[in-house]
Amino acid sequence: MIKRRRFAPALALATVVTLAAGLLYAQSSERAKRLGSTLICMCGCAQILTACNHVGCTMSSAMLKQLDQRVAVNSSDDLLLQSFVQEYGQKVLASPPAQGFNLLVWIIPGLAFGLGLAIVVTVIRHWRRVELVPAGGPAISPEALDRARQQADRETED
Repeated sequence: MIKRRRFAPALALATVVTLAAGLLYAQSSERAKRLGSTLICMCGCAQILTACNHVGCTMSSAMLKQLDQRVAVNSSDDLLLQSFVQEYGQKVLASPPAQGFNLLVWIIPGLAFGLGLAIVVTVIRHWRRVELVPAGGPAISPEALDRARQQADRETED
């Protein structure tokens, strides 16, 4: 009996340490970090959940705790992310899903790049076809230059 009483606190302490280590492991697991990097902190900072650096941000700590609990249950990644979407809405996702209206977010940058590239290529081709005229104007034959000088001399004599 005395031996059991002596080992009871040690056994309780070992149990608490084991459980705490399990919770800490869930928070530092690669899966939790990976999933946390796909979520946005809902405190209004618009930062990734695992990178929210507000001092005393209660929202990020609560969300990380929820994430750890859901990772510990070992549900699928899609199910876990959907539970956050149901709780906080689509704005909790760091990147919108490529479906419906959100598909435009994925398509428009590529289209804008392609359109800009086409415009640049068209302008360069146009510039290459244009014949450049020397800065002094078109070349004048020596005879035409002599006639122009004689006319200028006649007009300035008067």
